Amino acid sequence: MARDYYEILEVERTCTEVELKSAFRKAAMKHHPDKNPGDAQAEVRFKECNEAYSILSDPQKRAAYDRFGHAAFQGGGAGPGGGFSQQDAGDIFSSIFGDAFGEMFGQGGRRGGPARGQDLRYDLEITLEQAYGGAEVEITAPTTINCEDCDGSGAKPGTSAQTCVQCAGQGRVRMSQGFFQVERTCPRCGGAGKVIPDPCRTCHGHGQVRKNRTLQVRIPAGVDDGARIRLSGEGDAGQRGGPKGDLYIFLSIRSHEIFERDGLDLHATAPIPMWMAALGGEIEAPCLAASPETEHDLKVKVKVPEGAQTGKTVRIRGKGMPSLRGRERGDLVVELYVETPTHLTARQKALMQELADSCNTTAGEPCRHHPQSAGFFTKARKFWDGVVGEERKRA
Repeated sequence: MARDYYEILEVERTCTEVELKSAFRKAAMKHHPDKNPGDAQAEVRFKECNEAYSILSDPQKRAAYDRFGHAAFQGGGAGPGGGFSQQDAGDIFSSIFGDAFGEMFGQGGRRGGPARGQDLRYDLEITLEQAYGGAEVEITAPTTINCEDCDGSGAKPGTSAQTCVQCAGQGRVRMSQGFFQVERTCPRCGGAGKVIPDPCRTCHGHGQVRKNRTLQVRIPAGVDDGARIRLSGEGDAGQRGGPKGDLYIFLSIRSHEIFERDGLDLHATAPIPMWMAALGGEIEAPCLAASPETEHDLKVKVKVPEGAQTGKTVRIRGKGMPSLRGRERGDLVVELYVETPTHLTARQKALMQELADSCNTTAGEPCRHHPQSAGFFTKARKFWDGVVGEERKRA
């Protein structure tokens, strides 16, 4: 009488697919003939595990087995493989016994066919001006190309590759391992199906050489740090007639001595004299332009409000970075920095003193002309009074 499939795999009837697969792994590893050489009983158990999993791994067959038992398959049986797919088998045997068993179930594939070339990466640093207006940049990238002397064949000019006698041009050979027939990549030709008796002296039989190539890269206006540009077909050459890979340009933007970028906005700090901060006025600040023809194109007027303090920001609409997609533009945000004059003449010092006297500014006293100072000293006075009051209470 045939053994119960669930009993063979040591699982409950309510087990999940994951639990079933895990149990089969464990049982297959335990009873595999290669791990039990000369043990006929182990080979029988291994075949039972295969049969059990081939039924229980198929939802329809499992349902029939749960209802009718072994009678559901009398007259036909599970057959070779049954509900046990080659992909599942390859996954399981490859994880347990190595790549040879994965190849046995067709996962290795033929290595001798065309192969796509490798993708390449190139890191390119650009200026903020180039990111703003876009640019055409020339780069030199090392790339694998087909050998021109042998036209990529790898054979010396005037000769050709020959069919591999070991695999008869198939690129794969079969061998016995236990009671399995294992198919592997041909060791003589490496899966190519052909051998080169007289290799090309330039590429030494590889069919490809390394060479620096000069390319023109178009930088679109508005790109940001970390942007990626893909050049299709500019990567390494493919093998055995396969397509070329792609070249990916990764952009980084060099730090600018004036501007800092925040999304689409540009930030800059502009110093203003103390008198302009008090009276108000206008300054010219630098800005970016796509195609500046004159110095005037790189300037923008910034209105300084009367009584401006350090840290005051003035926003100029539409003078920031362009959007990579769409017509939107960011703003230029100018932060004002009030600069204290140095190296004053005697006359200038006298005028400053006159201004101080007119404002009635004495040490430690608030002044209505200096609102921040007034607020600071008001808080300071409360602090001093509070500390002194506490000390007097303790005394």
